[in-house]
This record gives sequence, C-alpha cells and structure tokens, in this order.
Amino acid sequence: MRPIRRLLPHPWLTTVLTLVWLLLNNTLSPGHVLLGLVLGWLIPLLSLRFWPDTVHFHHPLALLRFIGRVLWDILVANLNVAQLILGKPERLRPGFFAIPLDLETELAISLLANTVSLTPGTLSVELSPDRRTLFVHGMDVPDPAATCAEIKLRYEAPLKEVFEP
Repeated sequence: MRPIRRLLPHPWLTTVLTLVWLLLNNTLSPGHVLLGLVLGWLIPLLSLRFWPDTVHFHHPLALLRFIGRVLWDILVANLNVAQLILGKPERLRPGFFAIPLDLETELAISLLANTVSLTPGTLSVELSPDRRTLFVHGMDVPDPAATCAEIKLRYEAPLKEVFEP
C-alpha cells in the first residue's frame, strides 16, 4: 500500500464524514471543522481492515443524483405510508417479491438493500446465497413486477453506473 493511501485510505469517505459532521453541528467554526476532519480521517483509518476493496466512483455526479432521488423518495414514501396507515387497513396489499440483481460488487448490493430498507413501506429481507436475488417485503404491493421494475430503474441502475465499470 502506498504511503499516502496508508495515511488517507478513503479520501471520499473522509470528505463525506467531515461534511456530515459539519451539517449535524450546523456550524463552520474552526474547532468543528478541525474535529470533523479528524473524525473523517480517523474513522476510515481505524475501519480500514473491514473494507475489502478500495471504493471507486465511476460517475460521481450520478451518485449525487442518486442521493437526491433517494432523499426525495424517502419524503414521498413517508407521506404515502402515513396515508396508508390512516386509511382503511383492508386496502393494504402487503407482499414479498424478488428483485433479480444486475449488481456484482458487495458495496453496490449493500447500498441497494439499505436504500430499499430506508424507504418507508419497503424492507430488504434477504439476499440469496449466490448474491443474484434480493428479497423485499412491501407494505402495499399491488403489482410486484412493477414495484420490482421501479426499484431496478430508480436505485439499481444508478448504483451500477456509479460503482461498477
């Protein structure tokens, strides 16, 4: 491992952690900037042995669009779930469905499963042993094929663009 990589193993993660720290504290004071940089540097350094590979972003702008889409979808899904809960329970159509995966990297698969679980109304239940299928439970799934296609289009395709060549 090159010396710079040993000192700063994940520069993107360091940047993101620093920015998250500053956003959570809602300040740009020199002390918080310094503490954010130290935490952003230490956390990747101390967790280095848990990272099997170096993370490569092939299209960073696509990652920003993906994050924006996920945040918007979380907001909209919260409203939809509230409407479903406050409505008539007999109108709910819960169900399980399988998503065949085109993703191959562990990080991309993990991010997809976490994104599905972060979006209210859906939950990643299991990943098949061959890592080719993600099983999901939905609170209201009138058409499992359409829901599967939407997840593949909205989440899997951008993750494939960002993390896989």
